[in-house]
Amino acid sequence: MSSIIITINGKDHSLDVDPQMPLLWAIRDVVGLKGTKYGCGVAQCGACTVHLNGEAVRSCVTKVSRAAGQKVVTIEGLSKNNDHPVQRAWQEIDVPQCGYCHSGQIMSAAVLLRDNPNPTDADIDAGMAGNICRCGSYLRVRKAIHLAAGMERKVSSRNE
Repeated sequence: MSSIIITINGKDHSLDVDPQMPLLWAIRDVVGLKGTKYGCGVAQCGACTVHLNGEAVRSCVTKVSRAAGQKVVTIEGLSKNNDHPVQRAWQEIDVPQCGYCHSGQIMSAAVLLRDNPNPTDADIDAGMAGNICRCGSYLRVRKAIHLAAGMERKVSSRNE
């Protein structure tokens, strides 16, 4: 065991954990943030997606030691009032059925839109390919990402 300092959602946490512990368990069990979900444990489903220094990573296979001194953002920290354009679009389209996978879907979509603010359907399908939804809400996910992209463009044009 060793003390590892990780910044999660803007707050420093000193964690006395095994450096090999998956980041997911540090977030959920040690820090107590439950929005990031356990899905498969082998980085195949995307339910555990968080941002590590702005990049989408699968926290179930990312070691705590990799996140030491880094900035981690979970679904709870994506926005203060659930008003990130992706979150607003998810709500407007009513994307989730069961909702279990959607924190990871939203975190992946936020990075996708940051990197490609005007994605095509093919871009969305490729960018979200690693996020699995057992309920099959893929068409609503795509529609929400297009809506969020439009919201982002409106905000950008107002700020210019």
